[in-house]
Amino acid sequence: MKAICVFCGANFNGDPVLLQAIEQLAEIMVSRNITLVYGGGKVGVMGLLADAILSKGGEAVGVIPQFLLDKEVGHPGLTKLHIVDNMHQRKQMMNDLCDGIIMLPGGFGTLEEFFEVLTWLQLGLHSHPVGILNVNGFYDLLLQQMDLMVDQKFLKPANRKLVLTSGDAVELVNLMDSIEIKPDEVWFRDMNLT
Repeated sequence: MKAICVFCGANFNGDPVLLQAIEQLAEIMVSRNITLVYGGGKVGVMGLLADAILSKGGEAVGVIPQFLLDKEVGHPGLTKLHIVDNMHQRKQMMNDLCDGIIMLPGGFGTLEEFFEVLTWLQLGLHSHPVGILNVNGFYDLLLQQMDLMVDQKFLKPANRKLVLTSGDAVELVNLMDSIEIKPDEVWFRDMNLT
């Protein structure tokens, strides 16, 4: 992978384990010359990750809507900052600029971004591996909900397996590097057409 899009929070809860995970993710990305693509903010987990990448000599590319930039939450020191008109363009551009996607802890916006690109993967609209860096069990209940969706037959087991998960950044990036996703096969499998 040459670029990973990371969805994460505009807040930071002060958790030292999360801070350590951010540093570990930055280290593995920079050591493998993987560019960070993210929402362009200077606050919260977003800002911490961008700062960690940049401090280690890596590249951080942000994509931010004008209205958020106007609220002065844009990161001024990025390798490149793309300014778009709205949130929809933001997600599309971030997806277009990356070849892998990771979700770190965050709130509603983080979940919304993650599930939209996950749905795009299920529909065969891209073939990027999608992973959750499950820091300190933050997403345990969400993962249990996905399993319940399978148990209740609202989600195919094959599509549940599209969500790669680890609590360790190195392991997660290795998992993402080792998988090959064929979008057409995902879509057809989900629709019971094969």
